[in-house]
Amino acid sequence: MEDYSQEDWGNHSQDLHGYPTDQELDEMPVTKRTLKIKQESSEEAQKRDIMQNIVQILESVQLKWELFQSWTDFSRLHLSNKLAIFGIGYNTRWKEDIRYHYAEISSQVPLGKRLREYFNSEKPEGRIIMTRVQKMNWKNVYYKFLEITISEARCLELHMEIDWIPIAHSKPTGGNVVQYLLPGGIPKSPGLYAIGYEECIERALSPHLERRTQDIGKEARGDTETLSSQASLQVDMESTRIIYCYLGIAEVRTLQQCLFLHFQANTKTFSKDWVGINGFLSQNCIVEPGVSPKSIYIKFVEVERDFLSAGSLVECLEKAIGYPLKFNN
Repeated sequence: MEDYSQEDWGNHSQDLHGYPTDQELDEMPVTKRTLKIKQESSEEAQKRDIMQNIVQILESVQLKWELFQSWTDFSRLHLSNKLAIFGIGYNTRWKEDIRYHYAEISSQVPLGKRLREYFNSEKPEGRIIMTRVQKMNWKNVYYKFLEITISEARCLELHMEIDWIPIAHSKPTGGNVVQYLLPGGIPKSPGLYAIGYEECIERALSPHLERRTQDIGKEARGDTETLSSQASLQVDMESTRIIYCYLGIAEVRTLQQCLFLHFQANTKTFSKDWVGINGFLSQNCIVEPGVSPKSIYIKFVEVERDFLSAGSLVECLEKAIGYPLKFNN
């Protein structure tokens, strides 16, 4: 590896991280500078969330770390043209435990080529690793990987990069039945799609708020009006998240056709014997007076038909989200 001085390392800092220099920041208008910093902070937070999710997947399949020894590691045939989830790790002279430096889904570039970039001192990624080893920040560098199919890569993209789309519904007709209103723009092509629903989660009260509600309870001494206020404080602490419940593969039919069949089933023919995702969606259309149905969401990604039959897509998504899909089992 080439030697880089501290001055050289400093000169590369903007290239590596994409941040403006101090001089460029000073010359920016305050409003533009604030917006740029906020945007970069948001992007960095999103990147960290994605990387944590990838690390979670790698850890869940219990792969062993391999010590980086030479370039021939990445010239091997089994790495040359494979797509994979991979991680780069390191340890130090003081602590043998291997920690993650970086994790990524190599879904566009073959794994061998992508890993070589992380161990090439002429590349920004490799320069960081080289410098930390040379300065004895790190002792050894390691890597691990899980080979994936193109369809599994697209499935992970569906989870990490595609936003949920809320499904609207009509006002009740015929007394207690609502109908789903699918959005336009659903592709007439093969691909993967997910269906989810909104679930409320009760958060634990903060210590300050918990003490405050206890004080309110003591002061109230049976004052039902105050106790009601205390309860509302707890309700305000609830949040929501979208739970995946079904992964669909639009292979024979298009994405549009598959989603239409799920959401436009005739509720008049609904039977309690129905099971699976169609039964869940149909039952959700039958509501009690004054009660809204569960909020339902979809997301989808186009995938070439030839790739859809490869891989274990349901298990792939379940590993990524950390829980089983209710209606795929």
